[in-house]
Amino acid sequence: MLKNAIKSLTLAAMLSGAAVSAMAADYKIRATANSNENDEDYDGLVVFKNYVEAASNGAIEVELFIGTQLCSNGAECLQGVADGTVDVYISTSGGASGIFPYVQVLDLPYLMADDRIAESVLSGDFTRKMRAMALEDSDNSIRLMTIGNTGGWRNFANTKRRVAEPADMAGLKIRTVVADLPQELVKALGASPTPIPWPELFTSFQTGVVEGSKNGITDIMGMKFPDAGLQYVTLDGHAYMGALWWMNNEKFMGMPEDMRQVVNDGFYALQQATFASPKRKSIAAYEEFVAGGGDLYVPTPEQKAAFKEAASPVYDWFKGNVTRGDEIFSALTEAVAAAEADVSAARAADLN
Repeated sequence: MLKNAIKSLTLAAMLSGAAVSAMAADYKIRATANSNENDEDYDGLVVFKNYVEAASNGAIEVELFIGTQLCSNGAECLQGVADGTVDVYISTSGGASGIFPYVQVLDLPYLMADDRIAESVLSGDFTRKMRAMALEDSDNSIRLMTIGNTGGWRNFANTKRRVAEPADMAGLKIRTVVADLPQELVKALGASPTPIPWPELFTSFQTGVVEGSKNGITDIMGMKFPDAGLQYVTLDGHAYMGALWWMNNEKFMGMPEDMRQVVNDGFYALQQATFASPKRKSIAAYEEFVAGGGDLYVPTPEQKAAFKEAASPVYDWFKGNVTRGDEIFSALTEAVAAAEADVSAARAADLN
């Protein structure tokens, strides 16, 4: 009888706890990513959800919508964030450039040398500057919470030949998105930009409609592009694949300060998860690429400098043709210079 009583009390406590848990959420955050559960975006959202729900003691519930359940593209999803039908959304710079064209500054080539520099820049005042600009340009409706990573670094890949220096790019038909900046970059390097929708890229490689692309290795292997003939990858690391995490500003500011702090710290945890995820996933992706016969080339410092020199006209194009381009370019280059000084000092100190 005692055992039965204990079981009854335990069950009652569990049910009571479940009821309290179900009723405890004072705030609900609907977060979406137009990707899948193998993506860094999903990794970040899982960390965000776990942190926020635990740190708020259940006062905040985070609902995840992976894929296109709430919205299907950057413009539609960001409109949803502005309207409040979507609380949190992750975009690439290309996905947000229609509304905030200056976010394409993240696609400018060869400005950030490595992960350590990029992570320092994106964790500081540069992101706060871009946040202020986006709030101003969206009538305080769309708030940039953090910038993480989605796929590592963009590198040039192609079906024809090893690309060791800019001259090797001549004449190659390189797939780009519709945005102007990546097309300007490809033209500056002597290749032909060819806008192709992502879902059509595999077939376009097979048929020769395009002969190359600018992607991270996890995307290349995830889409099985080597099976379509993509056999040459040059690790020029021309752009860090930034992931912009947006939130409805009214939703964020409508929370009390302690809950805003939880959400803010949750985005910090998310950012760190997305910084780390591509590093791990790329190991197996590179191994698979080489094992399948792929040619993986690392440019020398001199060749890397030649790529940067060839691409430099894109900087002036950006500052002169993109709304608020000069303003955000200055913010990024100043942040990079400060990060390089800090990282160099730290590296020197750690070697002694």
